[in-house]
Order: sequence, then structure tokens, then C-alpha cells
Amino acid sequence: MDKVLVTGGAGFIGSHFVRRILQADDIAQVTVLDALTYAGHIENLGEAFLNRKLTFVHGDVVDAELVDGLVRRHTAVVHFAAESHVDRSFSAVGTFLTTNVLGTQTLADAAMRHGIERFVHISTDEVYGPLIEGAASESDPLRPTVPYAASKAASDLVALSYHRTYGVPVCVTRSSNNYGPYQHPEKIIPLFVTRLLRDQPITLHDRGQHVRNWLHVEDNCAAIELVLRGGVPGEICNVGGGTDLTSRDLAGELLRICGADWDAVTHIPDRRCNDLRYAMDWTKIAQQLGYRPTHDLGTGLVETVDWYRRNPDRWAPLAHRPYALMPTVQVAAPRPERDRAC
Repeated sequence: MDKVLVTGGAGFIGSHFVRRILQADDIAQVTVLDALTYAGHIENLGEAFLNRKLTFVHGDVVDAELVDGLVRRHTAVVHFAAESHVDRSFSAVGTFLTTNVLGTQTLADAAMRHGIERFVHISTDEVYGPLIEGAASESDPLRPTVPYAASKAASDLVALSYHRTYGVPVCVTRSSNNYGPYQHPEKIIPLFVTRLLRDQPITLHDRGQHVRNWLHVEDNCAAIELVLRGGVPGEICNVGGGTDLTSRDLAGELLRICGADWDAVTHIPDRRCNDLRYAMDWTKIAQQLGYRPTHDLGTGLVETVDWYRRNPDRWAPLAHRPYALMPTVQVAAPRPERDRAC
């Protein structure tokens, strides 16, 4: 498992994972495959390009020829690449199905052909659907309510089917809501923060009663590395352990940190299919792999706000055109071993 292909590695969670795995002495090569759509930015990798173990390839996970050539040269795949925004999925269902389901199938096909040693598929707690009480375990049924969650549930099943049918060593992780630096401002925490930093109002759906578990991105990446190294093929691991907050409580925390008051908050009608509460039981990964989250939400939010305050050049253009395609860097597939980006 010395050569790792990371799809979606220029995105929010993927770039944090890449920087983490590059520090491992037993990892000889890390290749990032990313389409650099609106939510993926090569700048997210930043100083990681100083590490000679990193190669970047600009391409799409549905490009079967490209994917086959890359998988053939690696021993493990960590699959982050996905369309991931609920609201956009309402008007772009085909795009979500293509990237999330067909992209996963394309990667799994290549992994099957080339005898990959480990395939970690990254998913979400949203596949379990809303829970009024209790917490979902890995064996609970999938009840997604929106196209995004349905596409992720389908991709989970596709990936797991390749283990059961062909023996591909697939592991699936399902995490709760991630937060931290580098996140695109379409997501609620960076959206609220970037608006408050510009003295603009923020909006809460309905009464702000929707409950989410907030997990620092670095804790999630630590869990993913544990699964990459020691997860049982064919199994799923829930990754949680952050803090449960209503959207109103979250807004209150961010108002306090940003020095704003409740006059900055406007309530708007709830969006369609806005699941009231997500909750997962993450006992399995704690007991089997020793996972323990280490980031306190209060400190994590302060550090996250500070990053956005110090890096307006990274998010201000996106705040004005949040779904626009950003400039991309064209890098050919590294077919010869000597080819690399930067």
C-alpha cells in the first residue's frame, strides 16, 4: 500500500487527507486525480506540492481510460471525488448520478482489473436519512431523501458489490458534517462566516431546528487513514464524534466568534426535504481501530473563522459566483513515471 491514488484530492476533505498521508514514511507516492470543478481548487493543496511524493492529474473519474492507467500504477485508492451539495442536486440530478455512481463504478472496475490492495470509498451520514431519535449503525437500512444522498447511497452499494462479487477490498466510511479551513462557501459554516466577515446577513431555514453532528475535517481524515490501513474489506465504518448542534445554535456560536449579534439573522421558509436530524453510532470504528476525535468544536470554530479572516483571496471570488467554474490547471496524465505537476 505504498502508492495511493486519491480522487477528489483538491477538494475540501480530500486536500486535508492528502497533506496528512504525505507525512507517512511508508507512503512512497500520492497521486491526486481531480476534475477541478467549482469546489475543487489546486490551491487547496498549496505547500503539499513541495513534497516530491505528490503528483497531480487533472481529469474526471468517469474517464475510464485515464482511471485505468492511474489505478494500474497504484496499490490503494481513496475515493473522495463526488458532487456533494444538496441544494444543487435538486436541479442537477443527472450530474450527481454520473459523477457519484458511474465514477465509483469506473474506479471499482479498474481496481478489480489491477488487483488493488485497498479501496476506501468516502460517504456520508445522509444515506441513512433523518432520525427523530436514536443513532444509525452501519447495519441500518439506507433511506436517503434527496438526490445527493440517494446518489451517495447508490455509490456505496456499487462499491460494496464489487467486494462481494469480485473480491475488491472495498471499505466504506460515512462521516457526519465536516468543518474546517479550505471549505467552499456554499456550505453552511463557511457561508455564514464569509457573510458575517463582510457584515452581511445570514439566513436560517424555518426556526433553525435542524440538528447536525459537526466533525473537524482533520478528525475525519484520521479516521479515513485508520480504515485505509486497518479496515476490514467489505465493511462500513461510521465516523462521528463531533458535537450535535441545531442550525440556530451553530449560528449563535458563529455570531459570537465573529462579533455580530442576532440582528444579522433572518429566518426564511424551510427548503424542500430538509431532514430534521442526522445521527450515527460510531462505536465500531472506535472499538475496532481505536479512533478518537481530538478537536473541540469551540476551538475548531475559532480557528476556522480565523483562517477565513486571514485568507479572503481564497473565498471572496467564490462568494460572488459560488457555482462558477474556476480557472483550472491542465496537467496531462502522468503515464511515464517521470511526469509530475509543479
